[in-house]
Amino acid sequence: MNNNTPVTPRPLSHLVDAVRRRVFSAAQLREHGVAAARAAAQCRPGGPWQQLLPGVYLLHPGAPTSEERLHAVLLYAGRPGPEAKGVPAQPGSVPSPSPSVSSSVSPSARPPASPYGGVMVTGLAALALHGFGSTPGLRALDVIDVLVPRTRRLRSTGFARLIRAHALPRPELVTGVPVAPVARAVADAVAELSEAADVRAVLAEAVRGGHCEPAAVVRELNQARLLARPHVVDAVDALLAEGRSLAEGRLYEMVRTYALPEPVWNVDLRLPGGLHLGGVDAYWPEQAVAVELDTRAPRQGGPQDDDAIWSEYARKREHLERLGVTVVHLTPRKLRESLEQQAMVVGTALTAADERDPAAYVVVLPR
Repeated sequence: MNNNTPVTPRPLSHLVDAVRRRVFSAAQLREHGVAAARAAAQCRPGGPWQQLLPGVYLLHPGAPTSEERLHAVLLYAGRPGPEAKGVPAQPGSVPSPSPSVSSSVSPSARPPASPYGGVMVTGLAALALHGFGSTPGLRALDVIDVLVPRTRRLRSTGFARLIRAHALPRPELVTGVPVAPVARAVADAVAELSEAADVRAVLAEAVRGGHCEPAAVVRELNQARLLARPHVVDAVDALLAEGRSLAEGRLYEMVRTYALPEPVWNVDLRLPGGLHLGGVDAYWPEQAVAVELDTRAPRQGGPQDDDAIWSEYARKREHLERLGVTVVHLTPRKLRESLEQQAMVVGTALTAADERDPAAYVVVLPR
């Protein structure tokens, strides 16, 4: 039997009864014995099926559900493209094992192949799946964004909007649907939002809801070249301020919850002669221990600016430590995910102060 051999017609009722969802690609229908001509006949006016997108069919005549639209978009965008015909895989993708390796691997040990070819939902639809309340629900979306490799030779059509990427992130499964990570989905959503209030709401929920850190969002916005838009820049400034405020709140909570000595908060350190040593978020003068929150986020300047900021952090830390001041470097993520462990790190630094040589005298001023 070859590709030109006619497929024997079979009753079509088994398709609807056999699967929970009733969305199929043309390739999947062929696997079930349904030729293209027969599928087209089922989609005639008044017929029992309909074609949602090119090569994607809905096996009932009514309006598709939100779930069916999601799977239709993924099946359309996930059809084999040129990368399946010898074009090198995208950076970050998992290569197929060589024949010599695959022959020794048990079929049951291999992960099941995705019917979507590695593509994933992104943008507003992804945020809705992640549980965002500041975005429209899936039913309200006219289009669904889907992230695809840049080599995919398909066009946006109908309610499927393709967003191309040089390297696809690792998707997250939400109710069985591959979805872009929140930071990437936020950037793709912001690219389509023109109202400043909508951008601020999405960014704020990403941080307040604990979905991701501000730096991750700003990094994706920067890579998408969205920081040149004034309404996005304003929203990012508010986001970074809110992210710092949340991190400071967790730092206060850490000190009080784990009964650490009360430090002086948000101070500048100077030498008696007036030389400025830098600001720190918390300082214990008797133990000469400082805590500094790392709330850096990349901006339009790119990696060079980020490197310059980090160099300034490192210079300040080295200067303080030469004077005998212990600097504990904390990130918002560490405070959010492992507060007790960070309290132990700070507590250890405070306890070890008795074993160190006395630090140089520094002047502490409000910041």
